[in-house]
Amino acid sequence: MNALQGETSPYLLQHANNPVDWYPWGKAALDKAAIENKPILLSVGYSACHWCHVMAHESFEDPETARLMNEHFVNIKVDREERPDIDKIYQAAQYLLTQNQGGWPLTMFLTSDDHVPFLGGTYFPFEARHGLPAFKDILARVARTYRERGSEIRAQNVHLLEALGQLQELPVAASNELTAAPLDTARTQAAHAFDHRLGGFGRAPKFPHPSGLERLLRDYHRSHGNDERAMHMAVFTMMRMASGGIYDHLGGGFCRYSVDNQWMIPHFEKMLYDNGPLLGLYAQAWQLNHDPLFEQVAHETAGWVRREMTSPEGGFYSSLDADSEGEEGKFYVWDKDEVRKILGKDYEPFARRFGLTREANFEGRWHLRIFANYNDIANVIGGDPAVLEQCVNDARDRLFIHRERRVRPGRDDKILTSWNALMIKGLAIAGNTFGHREYIEAAQRAVDFIRARLWHNDRLLATYKDDKAHLNAYLDDYAFLIDALLCLLEARWRSEDLDFAIELADCLLEHFHDDDAGGFFFTPHDHEPLIQHTKSLTDDALPAGNGIAAWGLGRLGHLLGDMRYLDAVEKTLRTAWGSVKHAPGAHNSLLLALEEYLAPPTSIILRGECDEMAAWKAPLDETYSPVRMCFAIPTTEQALPGLLSQHALSGNLTAYVCRGHQCLAPVSNLAELERILDSE
Repeated sequence: MNALQGETSPYLLQHANNPVDWYPWGKAALDKAAIENKPILLSVGYSACHWCHVMAHESFEDPETARLMNEHFVNIKVDREERPDIDKIYQAAQYLLTQNQGGWPLTMFLTSDDHVPFLGGTYFPFEARHGLPAFKDILARVARTYRERGSEIRAQNVHLLEALGQLQELPVAASNELTAAPLDTARTQAAHAFDHRLGGFGRAPKFPHPSGLERLLRDYHRSHGNDERAMHMAVFTMMRMASGGIYDHLGGGFCRYSVDNQWMIPHFEKMLYDNGPLLGLYAQAWQLNHDPLFEQVAHETAGWVRREMTSPEGGFYSSLDADSEGEEGKFYVWDKDEVRKILGKDYEPFARRFGLTREANFEGRWHLRIFANYNDIANVIGGDPAVLEQCVNDARDRLFIHRERRVRPGRDDKILTSWNALMIKGLAIAGNTFGHREYIEAAQRAVDFIRARLWHNDRLLATYKDDKAHLNAYLDDYAFLIDALLCLLEARWRSEDLDFAIELADCLLEHFHDDDAGGFFFTPHDHEPLIQHTKSLTDDALPAGNGIAAWGLGRLGHLLGDMRYLDAVEKTLRTAWGSVKHAPGAHNSLLLALEEYLAPPTSIILRGECDEMAAWKAPLDETYSPVRMCFAIPTTEQALPGLLSQHALSGNLTAYVCRGHQCLAPVSNLAELERILDSE
């Protein structure tokens, strides 16, 4: 075994028995490279990555390839989910070196002493094919180049570091005035990219992009219901996703992306960070249209995460692999005869609903997606549509039970703070919207787990597995968790969770804030030195940390009346303003913060007995109003911080309504409260 055997990352442990002399990123490996003057081979991937598995089987398990790697390189394996700081830097460097988009596995070659990359790529095949050189040939060439052309490499590294620095230089805005113009431009850009026929934006591969869909729902609300086009783009895309093969129609939950334009065939890995935001988004979209499909998707996705992705301690696991038994998608696809044998007389309506009457769509087998509604099925085979729907739902249950006997995809069971926060938020929104207390309780357990296991010496840690928490947390961990706690406080009040959010916010300001230029660094000020100190402004697979930090601090600042938080929001927006104006559609998270900087959210504070407050709060929770926060604080909660201390109980149930810094007179009548809110 190599030096990965003591790690907690399932991805690193997958490579612990390789003949490659792998090291985790750290002092031992970096010192070894410097002392021996060997270049570093940096390989970055993650547990659910299909092509990472392919390269591992082809090359890292091959003795001859391992011999070349061990002889000429110090080999470092990184789990990009545990070390997004390293991944972000070297993905950017890979793009600068190759002018090609990155991905995983990421394969980079670094100089031994300063860790600057001089060559890189992603997947390299065992033998040359599809225009890619064989990995062993790459190894030999790089080793020879490092020995013979060291001065050229050093000169190139100087230019690369300059280019990386320039990536961090934000465009200078012609005007520093913060306006709604980027919101309008982002809306226009979404319309241009929208696929009118199939839903989604752009061409295959198609990703869910929940932050962009949320932006469109908020655009509809911002227009006071007049921008029906924005509503259509979001809801139509969500309907196509929920009907397509990117959604698991038996077990719930969404896969990472669709490889085709029709949302039919996914890349089969399931990631916690996709499903948390999508769970909340489908609940919010249901508030607008009450589509039963959206409610079903929300409940089934929540069911999947509670059934398959929840640890006994309450935290949420990271992902499910795309592969099982060495084949991508094998767990999910079906033979027609197999389905017919299981379902018997119920086969025909199920087959028409999910496309088994059509040509096979995945390597001679069938991956389920919705092809027909129940009225159309009834017109062809007869019967009552409602009866057919029940028949198909029973068939889904039977197939699910049968599928559970298959060899399951691998599960990455490490628990990441940031991804847990995304799921906590999704469960809190869905639980609050549909009145499902078990979702809220699952979110609460995860918060309690993080507080007990990942909050140490007043700082967060990033990852946990097998009773070990480690790695200093990143901007995303703090920002996402503040946001999640505020959503959970709306679902049910617990003063200790507000206190936790305040502690996290204060940590953000102390350890991540750029006091000179504004905004937040991705890593804390006392983080280990890397070749770049990055700021995350644009959304990618995850929302941008700066956007969610500014959004959460803005809401917390208005709730408490704390100008420290609000000043940090304004400074972040002004720092990012040039970048936001240049490409608004890439900054949806920062647009959230901008929207509420320009028009502060409405805070509704209910004070009274729990049962009475629930009667007032329930109709508010079922209504889509993204610019509103509603907290029901029981009479037993007395020592409240900031502005909340002014919202005392005055006899009967009382509502306090504040818009930004302006608070209205206390309201003790539900009809009056509804009248005030209707005027928003």
